[in-house]
Amino acid sequence: MKLGLLLATLLTARIAAAGILPTPSHITHREGVFVLDSATTITFDPRLGQLAAYLGERLGLPCDAARSSDRALVLRLDEGYAPEAYVLRILPSRIEIEAGDTGGVFNGMQSLFQLLPPEVYARTPDYPVRLGCCEIADAPRYAYRGMHLDVARTWIGPEAVKRFIDGLACHKINKLHLHLSDDEGWRIEIRSHPELAAVGGFRGGDSPVRPVYGKWDEKYGGYFTQEELRELADYAALRNIEIIPEIDLPGHSRNIARVRPEILCRYTPDTSASNGYDERSAWCVAREENYALLEDILGEVCALFPSPYIHIGGDEVEASQWKRCPDCRALMRRLGTEDPHRLEEYFMERTAAILARHGKLPAVWNEAVRTGTLPRTTRVHGWESTKAVRASLAAGYPTVVMPAQSFYFDMRQTPHEEGHSWAAVFDAKETYEYTLPEGLTADERCRILGFQGAFWTEAYVSHEPERPDYLDFMCYPRICALAEQAWHGNAEGWEAFSETLREEHYDRLTAMDIRFRLFPPVVQYGEGALTATAPDTEAELYYRLEGDTVEHRYTRPIRTDAPHRYLFRARQGTGRSAEVGAAAYYRTIAPALTLATSMGESRRIPYANVEKYRGVARTARACRQGDWIRYDFAEPVRCREVFLQTGHLQVPKTIVTTGYAEISYDGTHFERAGELEKGSVTLHPARPLRSVRIVSTCDDNGCAFVTIQPPRIKPVL
Repeated sequence: MKLGLLLATLLTARIAAAGILPTPSHITHREGVFVLDSATTITFDPRLGQLAAYLGERLGLPCDAARSSDRALVLRLDEGYAPEAYVLRILPSRIEIEAGDTGGVFNGMQSLFQLLPPEVYARTPDYPVRLGCCEIADAPRYAYRGMHLDVARTWIGPEAVKRFIDGLACHKINKLHLHLSDDEGWRIEIRSHPELAAVGGFRGGDSPVRPVYGKWDEKYGGYFTQEELRELADYAALRNIEIIPEIDLPGHSRNIARVRPEILCRYTPDTSASNGYDERSAWCVAREENYALLEDILGEVCALFPSPYIHIGGDEVEASQWKRCPDCRALMRRLGTEDPHRLEEYFMERTAAILARHGKLPAVWNEAVRTGTLPRTTRVHGWESTKAVRASLAAGYPTVVMPAQSFYFDMRQTPHEEGHSWAAVFDAKETYEYTLPEGLTADERCRILGFQGAFWTEAYVSHEPERPDYLDFMCYPRICALAEQAWHGNAEGWEAFSETLREEHYDRLTAMDIRFRLFPPVVQYGEGALTATAPDTEAELYYRLEGDTVEHRYTRPIRTDAPHRYLFRARQGTGRSAEVGAAAYYRTIAPALTLATSMGESRRIPYANVEKYRGVARTARACRQGDWIRYDFAEPVRCREVFLQTGHLQVPKTIVTTGYAEISYDGTHFERAGELEKGSVTLHPARPLRSVRIVSTCDDNGCAFVTIQPPRIKPVL
């Protein structure tokens, strides 16, 4: 009996060791067992006092630097290790974590946590725990293992950022790129210019910054005080994470321009289409006072963050604004150029010089180094494509690999899920299987710093940002795949990695209270029966009828002649999948229609795109009260559902902010049929319809036009 228990204990420990994520470099199993219980004491090198306290708090164990190592959990420093490398030894008499720096010790602690039952992440370890003896020798593949978080578009406060940091730390992610400013928000207190955050930290209400993406009827936002940012930096540092702040320049600056309009170029724009709102978003390069303001701003940012790098943006700059500015044109003549993009180089060079005066180095998006004028100490974040990554490496820049097609986690994960789609539609498998470009030279490979994921938050504000559900769903398990890529690589293949997720790691994510995404069920219909299977084999399946909120457990095929009415979802722990249906659920028709609006037609993006169901249309101006969009069908349309949408598919921007929909069965008489929500409405006609109409009840949408999507019409089946 005792021998059987011992063998079972050893086998369990071996499986747990194999399930550590990211995968360790080497695991060697030994004879024997260590029993970890509440009497185990943490003993430590005096330089590791903070980490020992962190470990003690997580495990509920006492700390004593003077205690002998017998029956103890020992933390040691030894200069013989590479940065962040560690060895974790489980011996019959003690547990040892040894490394050359605090980062390595922290990484060893994370691997130890994964050898323990998942409850350790909920801070409820159930002692005693019998651990099979082993030695794990481990080191990261890349020194840079990062995640970007946009707190500008959606305000994410200090406690939520700490929660995000905790999740990263458990996956040995060691950089947090914090996007603190953009067109829609300024999130950092600047004491020499308090109005930047006090005013620019909010939009809507009495703010000069108009609402966008959601929260239309309130003054929405917030910002970090300098004390909060220092605390965040310290909180992250203890968890082996360096916070890299970003102030996005010289574009993506509409917010600060609404607070300090003098930073803009010296000309009067036409704001008739945007109902009087100045949408310009680029700093005037020729205005000398702007560099004095930047000296103040960046000086305070540099003093707040220990990171040697400050990210200064450089992406998606609307250089056309500089062409219209007499001062910028004069500067171009002095520089001997007719290309306004040379002005961006000039601006970035001067901004980098400000950082240098404060002892910092610049990090930029890949567009900023296309001509190679910035110094080779500049860190480049290659986001546009793998081609852009390769160009940066070839130009001699140290580069972080993060092409949006595989590492932008705000992208939707299947075509029918929430999220953006402009870069790609991909899930964790694509992130895991990403491969570096072929043909890199040895020098170019040496310039690869590592990998970074990104979560941009335009869509988050319309998905209950007070809760972490949407953020978690979009990021996990893609962050798990990112961690594996950056720490270990993907040589073992997706099947082995996904098995670790299902059999080991989902339970850990559940204990962390991370609301992760499961892969959606595969739903099929044939011979009068609906069947559903879960790719995540431990998940339970549920279904509901369209229009009903009550879920039912799926246990066997469903006999039905209406497969289009059923939606299925997988659940496991705190994880869930998106809802999916059989092919019939998604079937649509495209009856001939004519589109008209009271807001005029964009010449560049005309009504014909919608009329031919091949893309979007735009109006010539933003919406006002009483404006309308009308869809007239050539013949009566028999359908069970009509979905009308303004704005982008993935995010409520350029929408009719508030309004309602009307339906007409004869093309002349209309009746109110539904209220807009996030610029969209779903209608269920009682009989064949001839026309539908959206009517605006808002005065503005914060933009210069309304985007109109083709109607999505589901037939009667």
